[in-house]
Amino acid sequence: MDYKDLANIIFPDVKDISYYEEKYPRRNLEEGAIVTRYAPSPTGFMHIGGLYQSVVAKKMAKQTKGVFFLRIEDTDQKREIENGVNDIINALREFDMLPDEGMTDEENYVGNYGPYKQSQRKEIYQSYAKYLVEKGLAYPCFCKQEELEEMRKKQETAKLRTGYYGIWAKCRLIPVNEAIEKIKNGEEFILRFKSPGNPEKKIKHRDQIKGNVDFPENDQDIVIIKSDGLPTYHFAHAVDDHLMGTTCVIRGDEWLSSVPLHLQLFQALGFKAPKYAHIAPIMKEENGAKRKLSKRKDPEAAVSYYGELGIPSEAVDEYLLNIANSNFEQWRRQNPDAKLDEFDLQLNKMSVSGALFDIIKLLDISKRVISKYTKEQVYEKALVWAEKYDKELKQLLEENKEYALKVFGIERGNVKPRRDIAKWSDVKENIIYMYDKEFYKSKPIYEFQKISDKEEIKNIINTYITKYYNNSDDKQTWFEKIKDLSEDFGYARETKEYKNNPEKYKGHVGDVSTVIRICLTSRSNTPDMYEIMNVLGEKSVKDRLQYATQNM
Repeated sequence: MDYKDLANIIFPDVKDISYYEEKYPRRNLEEGAIVTRYAPSPTGFMHIGGLYQSVVAKKMAKQTKGVFFLRIEDTDQKREIENGVNDIINALREFDMLPDEGMTDEENYVGNYGPYKQSQRKEIYQSYAKYLVEKGLAYPCFCKQEELEEMRKKQETAKLRTGYYGIWAKCRLIPVNEAIEKIKNGEEFILRFKSPGNPEKKIKHRDQIKGNVDFPENDQDIVIIKSDGLPTYHFAHAVDDHLMGTTCVIRGDEWLSSVPLHLQLFQALGFKAPKYAHIAPIMKEENGAKRKLSKRKDPEAAVSYYGELGIPSEAVDEYLLNIANSNFEQWRRQNPDAKLDEFDLQLNKMSVSGALFDIIKLLDISKRVISKYTKEQVYEKALVWAEKYDKELKQLLEENKEYALKVFGIERGNVKPRRDIAKWSDVKENIIYMYDKEFYKSKPIYEFQKISDKEEIKNIINTYITKYYNNSDDKQTWFEKIKDLSEDFGYARETKEYKNNPEKYKGHVGDVSTVIRICLTSRSNTPDMYEIMNVLGEKSVKDRLQYATQNM
């Protein structure tokens, strides 16, 4: 008996690999087009590192007119969580990272290279495993778990590498006839790859991010088909990336050490290996040292964290491109209004050691992103967030949409639009003082600054109401009247005038306008006061100013 007999005993009914080679033809794409994928396991929440990989993979595919697909690697079904696939898809949708092909829900997909879920491709893997057995490149292993554990302990005691290799790979030496008999007798087995590697030899590999790297050859006879008939990650990814036409595998650098094994598998199967790009993890600084963002310790590790805070997905995507390529920041300065699609991402410019997560930078990007939204966009996006996370804000926005749009329109659409909102969870705090009911309910506290004498403040406010305030004034007229008011009370009409002759004045026009601002809003820092007064309306402005004089 020979290897073909062994292969037929193990896999009596699977199709020949020629069937799949014909079913999944090579992709007909433009020269230089890159085919990438995001291939998560549905075993928990989506990590920011997974989104980072998706952003890079989709960008590389899109800018080369290639394909980005989603493949679900669910062969470890013991760890799978309920609705895990939908959670991944929903996260990708939220961040505008939906793929060109791949799973659309737990069971369905789009694309000609499916199924895109590994548990639905069992027969495909078995066909290629059979091919390896026929070639004498894979074999059944009958070792029990207890035997493997005993072997590992012996290796550790002898301070040897652990694993199934060399003299430790005892089932590798079982004659074909004996293996067939064991299978006929119903003995349980798994399938192992017969590694041709020699760890004394080195392989040279060029990673698209890390550059040139050397590794010892792999000599481990790894499991390729488990006892349940499903493949391990190593084997499945080789078969899938070949059949699906992946040209560049973009993944976390924890897989870098697997490159020698993966290249071996591609060679044994007769496939052209894809290029590999191993992304360094996003890091966090703690006690002066760097560490990976942790699922257990760091809330920002979960992509859901950004939705809960209300950071727009566009801002998160831009931040991830910002840490992907160091030249992104300069590009953004030169192209403030350009779409992210216009940036040319380069894998060889990615950090090899891992970028530090910087929430301050992310929020700064988010402020700029939100500042470019129209008032309608701000309203709609804030409302969507509030429906899920803040019922009070939701009610505030829905009670009077027209008024809310006016509030959001303050200092929006200008050359330098307002940048006080970094996330939707900031919105309520940033607008609540514009609502009379909420303003008075909060029992405003007036913390005056340069001008603090209460009698002086009352006189300034009363004079402003009776002599200068007119709701129909244009902005220039309004500001000239504030200057006149300042002059009436001994304050300089211009800040520069005060700085040149400080002994001549009590202060300047800015000090007087700050008094009005604090009386109107109980805040010293707000967007444009003229626009605020226009939105509040004459009655509200007068009521608030008079209330301040009576309650300061």
